[in-house]
Amino acid sequence: MSEDDDASGADDLTHTTDEGDVQMVDVGDKPDSERRAVAAGEIRLQPSTIAAIRDDEVGKGDVLATARVGAIQAVKHTWETIPMCHQIPITNVDTDFSLGDARIELQVAVETTGKTGCEMEALEGVTTGLNVVWDMVKAIEKDDEGQYPDTGIENVRVLTKEKHRA
Repeated sequence: MSEDDDASGADDLTHTTDEGDVQMVDVGDKPDSERRAVAAGEIRLQPSTIAAIRDDEVGKGDVLATARVGAIQAVKHTWETIPMCHQIPITNVDTDFSLGDARIELQVAVETTGKTGCEMEALEGVTTGLNVVWDMVKAIEKDDEGQYPDTGIENVRVLTKEKHRA
């Protein structure tokens, strides 16, 4: 069974040994494939914060440029933060921010040529990119008690996953 197959039961788990120990999946015999994954997520913010981001008036600097760098860095380092995740050669990362009235959506597309998929890298890019946005705007998102009642990261998901023989 490969990492890309659906697991139908405990006997089909690929990340555990017969004894129940955690293991990395052996992908050594798999052929290289061109792979692409796109993930997305949103951060809910106050409309005034969105306006400050649009007008480049956030005191820490350019929020979206910084978040883009953070997303790309996270993609490249996914193997260091997700146990049993393979280190893969990243051939391309695209980030796309869409600003709404009270939210920002981030889509991260990751491409690789290798033996395993890149959806975890895309998800890591999204979550880190959105965390960077939060970090950049937290001073203006806090309420009078220092809390974040209007702020939230939501709807993180894989939109597409593709595999084509190299």
